[in-house]
Amino acid sequence: MSIWATKSIEQLKAEAAETGEHSLKRVLGPVNLITLGIGAIIGTGIFVLTGQAAAQYAGPAIVLSMILAGFASGLAGLCYSEFASTVPIAGSAYTYGYATLGEFMAWIIGWDLILEYALGAATVAVGWSGHLTAFLHDFVGIDFPASLAAAPCTLIPAAGCSPEAVINLPAVLITLAVTALIIIGVRESANVNTVIVIIKVAVVLIVILGGAAYINSANWQPFIPPNTGTFGDYGWSGVLRGAGVIFFAYIGFDAVSVAAQEAKNPQRDMPIGILGSLVICTILYVLVSGVTVGLVPYRDMLGSAAPLVVAVRAAEAASGGSGLLHAMVMLVELGAIAGLSSVMVVMMMAQPRIFYAMAKDGLLPPFAKKIHPRFRTPHITSMITGLIVALAAGFTPIGALGELVSIGTLMAFVIVSLGVMFLRYQRPDLERPFRTPWVPFVPILSALVSFGLMAGLPFDTWARLVIWMAIGIVFYFMYGHKHSEVRKRDEVLAAAGGTRRR
Repeated sequence: MSIWATKSIEQLKAEAAETGEHSLKRVLGPVNLITLGIGAIIGTGIFVLTGQAAAQYAGPAIVLSMILAGFASGLAGLCYSEFASTVPIAGSAYTYGYATLGEFMAWIIGWDLILEYALGAATVAVGWSGHLTAFLHDFVGIDFPASLAAAPCTLIPAAGCSPEAVINLPAVLITLAVTALIIIGVRESANVNTVIVIIKVAVVLIVILGGAAYINSANWQPFIPPNTGTFGDYGWSGVLRGAGVIFFAYIGFDAVSVAAQEAKNPQRDMPIGILGSLVICTILYVLVSGVTVGLVPYRDMLGSAAPLVVAVRAAEAASGGSGLLHAMVMLVELGAIAGLSSVMVVMMMAQPRIFYAMAKDGLLPPFAKKIHPRFRTPHITSMITGLIVALAAGFTPIGALGELVSIGTLMAFVIVSLGVMFLRYQRPDLERPFRTPWVPFVPILSALVSFGLMAGLPFDTWARLVIWMAIGIVFYFMYGHKHSEVRKRDEVLAAAGGTRRR
């Protein structure tokens, strides 16, 4: 009956092998998994947060922030790959925590993952809204009402809110559209995502190759702006804080692990999907961030929801109206609109599956584990996720959302990294199709780097994390612990043991 009770690996594998109308459908191959990862990773980081992190924290050294965040992601990716191939079940870090650290820590991770996936999708929706309104203004001649295209400052004052705003309506509408898609089916969602991934990778490559010809090297000077005397305001501390904020850009590879129960051959394909998407995206990120800060002075991107467009447009003006750069502006806008849509698809597909896994363990109400009889998707939790994302996207500024998502994800990475090490010592006999190299060095380093990036985030973000976790702990003891399937199992075993003793 302890809150530290764990689920056995054998039990988790048995759940993963379940078939029938109440189980998820295995339809995803390695290409689907890689494109799912790329679909989630390439989005808000390139199209929205890169410019903001450069303007506020790192300057041109945002390139170093990208490398540091990519390094941290790579370490965590190795740990996720081992778990995803060993325990191929929906739930991702939540399930891994249950197998190694016990029910309470599993709940903490599951509650924490809401910050990553649901608020991550909300952050992307806000960025999508910014690009849509910019595209309508620049190329269609329609000015979307400002009061309906931003979060009001009255709720959470932060970068990205607007004093006259009422609601971010485009962000709400795209959320509802994606919710409908993920209810219809995982295969349909994956196919739509694959098409969009091809489009946005092509756009990113065009920006890198086309923009490189218009770089002004003066914009790279000084490469690491001097610190203002405040931690995180440029200098090396700014590089660290920039990495913590931009870490949001790498979220996505772990969402691949959430689809483990819908992969055809998860033991082989999960590591391919996780590490393959991460390597591809890291290379593209470093290149595109270097080009972006070379096209425009980094301070000029402050407060913009579409900084890459700002950079290309500034280069266009400096060149006297280059036709190539004008075409690039349109391509970036279209690529961002399409690309951010695919990020939302993956994140909003991941969150209901976390709820599904938690409900099967009794930690959430039974309705959360219901599967649609036709579509074989967790339709009720998909609708709940859509509602949460729509409310957050409609009324919360992007600055507050992005930092919360980053700290939530980093916390999950710390726990998963430590979990790999625990499981190696607890169950050295387990079959591991993929093994994290250099254990315990890699897991320990992964946990330390991820925690270091957390430490670089602002105090307000930590305060919001503490409040969110406190709410989760109250919910766990009021409902989850009382209805836990593992707790019921332990009570039965304890009763049986007592009967035998009598």
